[in-house]
Amino acid sequence: MKRNYMNPYIAGTLLGLVLLLAMYLSGRGLGASGGLKYCVVSIVGAVNSDHALTSEYYSKYFEGGQNPLKNWLPIEVLGILAGGFISGAFSRRLKLKIEKSPNISNAKRLIFAFLGGVFFVYGAQLARGCTSGAALSGMAVLSVAGFVTMIAIFGSAFIFAWFFRKNWI
Repeated sequence: MKRNYMNPYIAGTLLGLVLLLAMYLSGRGLGASGGLKYCVVSIVGAVNSDHALTSEYYSKYFEGGQNPLKNWLPIEVLGILAGGFISGAFSRRLKLKIEKSPNISNAKRLIFAFLGGVFFVYGAQLARGCTSGAALSGMAVLSVAGFVTMIAIFGSAFIFAWFFRKNWI
């Protein structure tokens, strides 16, 4: 059954408008990895507040009695999840299924997806920003680093796709 998707030019234009609005309203671009970081810092603070308040890394998120979850980035991540759910509901695509090649097992696909997520999060923290923060927001302000990041993302994806394509054929 053929599914209709949003026109990519309209979707890209809307994403650009959301990015510009985020920069105008908050003074910062979009970035999902920062929201996840604030959530993890909050969990560390809840589990061991003494460690969180005395650690050089974690303590900066709690300065002045702040709650890291009150930062706008975790709210952005919740908005992304809610928006994806609403979009899936409107387009009648809400169902639990694993997208994969017939030549790969569900377990192998889930392991690769998990490992890809781990590498993505590690890379995002190493680079001090994820693709949305470093590439999209960087390119929106005409940062050379934003353009280099986008080239590196697509270039490395092309190279890795060549090595992993046998799992999808």
